[in-house]
Amino acid sequence: MGLEIAMLQSDLKQQLDLKQQTDLEQQSDLEQQSDLEQQSETNQQPSKLSHLDADGDIHMVDVGHKTVTTREAVAQGYVVFPKAIYSEIKAADGMTKKGSITQTAHIAGIMAAKRTHDLIPLCHPLPLDKIALRFDYQDEHSAIKVSATVRVTHKTGVEMEALTAVSVACLTIYDMTKAMSHDIIINDIRLVTKTGGKSDYQHQ
Repeated sequence: MGLEIAMLQSDLKQQLDLKQQTDLEQQSDLEQQSDLEQQSETNQQPSKLSHLDADGDIHMVDVGHKTVTTREAVAQGYVVFPKAIYSEIKAADGMTKKGSITQTAHIAGIMAAKRTHDLIPLCHPLPLDKIALRFDYQDEHSAIKVSATVRVTHKTGVEMEALTAVSVACLTIYDMTKAMSHDIIINDIRLVTKTGGKSDYQHQ
């Protein structure tokens, strides 16, 4: 009698173990199916990145349907020097053995803005109306502040052109002064404002 009870208990335990294993497998299958469905829904949603289509492929944005407006963007950045080097540069009014750092950087920034589409693959080539650069000595930061304003009358904006102008102008200043020190930092390159497109922007 005791043997029969033990055998029944063993059979019940095996059946319970088998049921638990089956339930776990079914739960795992349901979770996998749910994950696949969510992934499929995500893939079908349009990309929020304008240079990616719904399939995630790269493409140049079609601006053919957009309205031609006057669009302007302002960007800025800083070239920060060791204090002694900054004082020496400012005292010489930006003149080095290579020439004027600001005049050279000014030309470089203009050239860079005009060639942005050659540097950034998905940018449109644009007939720019205006490219202006400004260089301000910032004594409190031992830095030269570089600002660029770019304007166009077209169907797309010029944020990248302004940012490219600032970036290359800052790099040019670095190149013109690196013989004096390599402890030079380029930082805080950013868009300040943009106007004339679908939405305006003002950095806070």
